[in-house]
Amino acid sequence: MDALRSVVLGTGSYLPETVLTNADLEKRIETSDEWITQRTGIRQRHIAGEGETTVSLAEGAARRALDAAGLKPTDLDLVILATATPNNTFPASAVQVQRRLGIDKGFAFDMQAVCSGFVYALTTADLYLRSGMAKRALVIGAETFSRIVDWEDRTTCVLFGDGAGAMVLEAVDASKADGRGVLVSRLRADGNHEEKLFVDGGPSSTGTVGKLRMQGREVFKHAVGMITDVIEDSFSALGISAEEVDWFVPHQANRRIIEASAKKLGIAPEKVVMTVQDHGNTSAASIPLAVDVAARDGRIKRGDLVLLEAMGGGFTWGAVVVRW
Repeated sequence: MDALRSVVLGTGSYLPETVLTNADLEKRIETSDEWITQRTGIRQRHIAGEGETTVSLAEGAARRALDAAGLKPTDLDLVILATATPNNTFPASAVQVQRRLGIDKGFAFDMQAVCSGFVYALTTADLYLRSGMAKRALVIGAETFSRIVDWEDRTTCVLFGDGAGAMVLEAVDASKADGRGVLVSRLRADGNHEEKLFVDGGPSSTGTVGKLRMQGREVFKHAVGMITDVIEDSFSALGISAEEVDWFVPHQANRRIIEASAKKLGIAPEKVVMTVQDHGNTSAASIPLAVDVAARDGRIKRGDLVLLEAMGGGFTWGAVVVRW
């Protein structure tokens, strides 16, 4: 059998209706639009309302991705949902999405790597597709972090938002892929940094959901170095340089981290896709949300070399390079 490539067929995204601006936050906590914007680049974020859940947002993004791909839900045989905020402890939110879409074949599961979740999930889907275990995969990143942030902690509650993004991929013979598809992935994790970004609860430890806790300065200190490490490793594996990248789509956590990473890598600012100002940090949803924005506005086009990267709690981090 010829070697297979995991080719992107379509993307989609979905955001809650409610928008929470920095001005709105000024009325709730001791903060200011100037303080938030200068330190993070965030101006607003979307917040899930009553009846909106990680699964409902994921379903919305999935349907839009399927429409873009020109496929029906029944054309899929694999669903991977990256999330740190599932609807239930179990079953996996992925099977709930599967049911909502009307899929009764194949397999589905959740992946938990926090903000790196989509990069981990995309890498996993690529492995299943190239192994022949699946033909078409739906990879989703969806979060409702508004449900786990401490709204009295002004250093963290201003950072996060809710949303979902999705990508449909198909296994294609490499000889017929025209160079398209997932070219390389690099994943890392180091549990020694757990206390720098975590949730202080869980079914087995406290029996509660818990709230997000973060040492912001520590996360920032490690982020740029870890991110550039996996990206440079990816470039080395492909024998390419930063100049050959058409679009850099990083995890949308903080404008300063994004800009510092691009500068260190030598990626021109005009090649960076940035949506953090509109969405805030949507954890596993941030990369597919940003990708969908850039694909729909015409920036990301067929044949473009697209670099994805993320870092999240754990720490986990990783990079994926895709020929669109």
